[in-house]
Amino acid sequence: MKSIQEEIAILTGIKLLKYQIYALFRYEKELIAWNENFNLTTITTPQDIHIRHFLDSLSCLQVIRDRKPFRLIDVGTGAGFPGIPIKIVVPEVKLTLVESTSKKADFCRYIVNELKLQEVEILHARAENIGQDSCYREQFDWSVARAVAALPTLLEYLLPLVKIGGKSLAQKGKTAHEEVKKAQYAIQLLGGELESIHAVDIPKVEDKRFLVVINKVSSSPAKYPRRAGIPTKRPL
Repeated sequence: MKSIQEEIAILTGIKLLKYQIYALFRYEKELIAWNENFNLTTITTPQDIHIRHFLDSLSCLQVIRDRKPFRLIDVGTGAGFPGIPIKIVVPEVKLTLVESTSKKADFCRYIVNELKLQEVEILHARAENIGQDSCYREQFDWSVARAVAALPTLLEYLLPLVKIGGKSLAQKGKTAHEEVKKAQYAIQLLGGELESIHAVDIPKVEDKRFLVVINKVSSSPAKYPRRAGIPTKRPL
């Protein structure tokens, strides 16, 4: 059986240093401990955390290949996925995490502090509000999200946050191609252009996994994202 560091090396091409292995181990332990009191995740065994949280998050590095300092925002991060594993493995990332549930945002603050991660900002806020804030709107090289919403809704959260020339990444399952078809109007309206639908093979996961990458080619219209709740109720 391969170790988590061996699996990460195969998946991403990155060989972890000892402090990075320790950080993932500590992250796992704290997640399990917090989950006994707070409902942070339904994935609670060490093996499942390694596969369905760490490896799944780090699969993003198959398309995020920047190794110089860059800004990444993780929308609807939950207990820090995929943003915090990416930060551990690629320390050059300047990371912003957005989470609307207070206990999950609290956990993110705790684990970032415990792991002494630098240049990480945690926002307890709605994605719609962050997308209209001039401090964050069109400021990022990458915006990412996992298991947050259907793609037409999700892109209304993600694309306004990315600068022209940047990219949005949505982690999707077997419905990825169908969702991209339904999101064509949203992609065009919000200033995007489909770059790729990248298939990912996660060890011991039979479900199909895809990374949907959208290039930001023009500014998003000022009215988007719409006020909180509307992107879900009335998808583009």
